[in-house]
Amino acid sequence: MSQSQTQNRKFILAERPKGEPDDNTLRLETEALPTPGKGQMLLRNEYLSLDPYMRGRMSDAPSYAAPVEIGQTMVGGTVAQVMSSDVKGFEKDDWVVAFGGWQDYALSDGTGVINLGKDPENKSWALGVLGMPGLTAWTGLTQIGQPKAGETLVVAGASGPVGATVGQIGKILGLRVVGVAGGAEKCAHVVDTLGFDACVDYKADGFPAALKAAAPDGIDIYFENVGGAVFDAVMPLLNTSARIPVCGVISQYNATSLPDGPDRLSLLMGMVLRKRMTLRGFIVFEDFGHLYPEFSKQMGDWVRDGKIKYREEVIEGLEQAPAAFVGLLNGKAFGKRVVKLTA
Repeated sequence: MSQSQTQNRKFILAERPKGEPDDNTLRLETEALPTPGKGQMLLRNEYLSLDPYMRGRMSDAPSYAAPVEIGQTMVGGTVAQVMSSDVKGFEKDDWVVAFGGWQDYALSDGTGVINLGKDPENKSWALGVLGMPGLTAWTGLTQIGQPKAGETLVVAGASGPVGATVGQIGKILGLRVVGVAGGAEKCAHVVDTLGFDACVDYKADGFPAALKAAAPDGIDIYFENVGGAVFDAVMPLLNTSARIPVCGVISQYNATSLPDGPDRLSLLMGMVLRKRMTLRGFIVFEDFGHLYPEFSKQMGDWVRDGKIKYREEVIEGLEQAPAAFVGLLNGKAFGKRVVKLTA
């Protein structure tokens, strides 16, 4: 079903999921096209970003951001075209990056909206390598990771939009880069296309030993966005003064109980102390949003010069978004996953 010029399709949160989201979590509804008021603009969403953080927003557990309320439109970043505007700095037909949500149309007062101009190239990339995932990779590595040439960087989720970018930046900065990904195809892409020094398949037998062999000098920087068994294998290999930027723990997002096995928190905290390690979580726009202009120029140059390669999965149709999101949480995405809302 394609977009209408008179109706707005939207996915609302119908109930809070227990574990993995299912067919009852989100409900597709249709309403009249929203009418902008004074100081507002009407945006027609073209691309919707799918990101792991959305699972947390479906929950009402304490978090860094307020949960989506039952009956409220599901949140999400979008690339949209301005249909009409009473907002300074935005004109009809401008393309923008906004937080338009899982719907065809949205109203905005311009807060947090980035103007891409009338005819940007690769519009959807503003939701990936040139947007939030790229900024997460760049700031997490440079600001928290504090890389030094010759060090070893291990990247979880290495074929995803954040991990792939982290590793490539690491190579530009002179690091030995080891990726962790799920499956031989993803690992081949990480090494052959993205240029990592090695990639270890966390789904294969003997993963901890394989990771140790790929990082014989230990790990100086571990970029964490997975958690679980991957971190268990990383922990014994961390060097003195290791830095661990934490932007996500996707392995835990659908969990309904604590993981099996012994409590490893005391072991980790002891290592943090003895090895004087830095373990820091971050919320990219809250912590490093002020660096976006510097990032945008640097990453734009790297992408233009071919130093950063980018893989994107485009899912056709708003109605496909829920299944595509569950697939993302289950590790089925290969690259940045976006939904194209128009036919």
